[in-house]
Amino acid sequence: MKQVLALIAVLGLSLGLSANAHADIFAVFRYEDGRTNWQYIANTSASLLIIVLSIVLFFLVKAHIRARRSNKALTEIKATLEQRVEQRTAVLQETAEQLRKRENYIASIVDSMPVMLVGLNQQLQVTQWNHLAETTTGRPFADVAGMDLWKAYPAITLTEEQVRHVLSTGETLNLKHTQRGQYSFDITIYRLEHDDDTGIVILISDITKQVKAENKVAERDKLSALGELASAMAYDISLPINTIFQRVSDARQRIEAVDLGPMKDQLLQEVEVVRQSAQQAKAISENLLALSASHQREPEQADVTRIMENSIAAATELFNDVDGLAFRDVTVRRRYEDDLPAVKCIPDELEQVFVRLLRSAFYALKDSGADAVEPVITVDISNFMDTLWIKVSHKGRGLSDEEQLEIFEPYFSMSASTATCPVERRLSYPYFIITEHHRGLMSVTSDEQSGTTFNIQLTQV
Repeated sequence: MKQVLALIAVLGLSLGLSANAHADIFAVFRYEDGRTNWQYIANTSASLLIIVLSIVLFFLVKAHIRARRSNKALTEIKATLEQRVEQRTAVLQETAEQLRKRENYIASIVDSMPVMLVGLNQQLQVTQWNHLAETTTGRPFADVAGMDLWKAYPAITLTEEQVRHVLSTGETLNLKHTQRGQYSFDITIYRLEHDDDTGIVILISDITKQVKAENKVAERDKLSALGELASAMAYDISLPINTIFQRVSDARQRIEAVDLGPMKDQLLQEVEVVRQSAQQAKAISENLLALSASHQREPEQADVTRIMENSIAAATELFNDVDGLAFRDVTVRRRYEDDLPAVKCIPDELEQVFVRLLRSAFYALKDSGADAVEPVITVDISNFMDTLWIKVSHKGRGLSDEEQLEIFEPYFSMSASTATCPVERRLSYPYFIITEHHRGLMSVTSDEQSGTTFNIQLTQV
């Protein structure tokens, strides 16, 4: 545009010079007679216009070419920028996807952990609460987030002092919390290395199955040692018992062969007492042998009523006081439900359990005295849903509240100064057989009006 203006200025200057050279600047456009030469004016104006338009067109073409170059450069720059933006966007998306995968991976690890994980901030408020914590407590993370730990989980056995000690010192604290026969927990508390909002982590591991498995192995070892000891004792006892039987038989024959007068019946009675005692000792020896072999048997389908009858027969041989009450003098009332299903069990072990319960009932009746209470033991076996119920009841000497708590506990677990239930009355071994070997339940109730009842619950499957 500047060039066009310059050209117009040059033309104007030329016209000005022509004006200065002639008196009449329009003389060139007139004929000699003074008339105006309009054709010349038209030709001149058209020529000038064409020249100007040509110049303008030239510069417009040049500007267009320059504009096209600029547009092309801008297009290339735009394409380059778009490519860079796409590359940066792809990198950001890839980074975001990696972060998302890592977050999901970490969250999956935390939620899949076989331990309860609880995260706390500096104020001991919950900031992390994995899936097992939700399942154990029955409270989702959304309900406990930001809540005080002991309000979120009142059953936790930690104290605030223990948690704050770890938070302040950075020392890792390991604790164990166990309720015999119910649950066992390992608790670990540690502080995070970086001083951020989540200041401490609590791991609560349920090791109940592990402890039970370890106890089962230990009990199996004990039973194996007990079986070996019982077998050796039974063998050692059988030797003097056989000798006693032989001497008693010889003494009886000699007494019957001679005439001793009135003393003969008395001697024969004494010999019979010795024979009965020897028979009882033999039954005890045979029971020890059965006990020593019971832990080696595999579970099988068996009739519980038949096992109970074998137990009653064994108790008749085992429990006999020649100077007082004998088990054969006790009335056993059987109340067996019809069509009872078979139960998968170890018959020899179950027989030991029933014998021990009958023994407990027998000595409770014996301690009450024959005149104080009728010697009766009631045995109920019934079926409910998929469960078999066995009840052994009597109205002999009852159990105090303390004895009911201790009767199923091993004797060594209580100190001698606080134990109220003596070792000969405890039923920890039968309880172990029912709860551990047969996955059943065992309990006792006792009061003066209803008497004492031992309850056993066995699953049929």
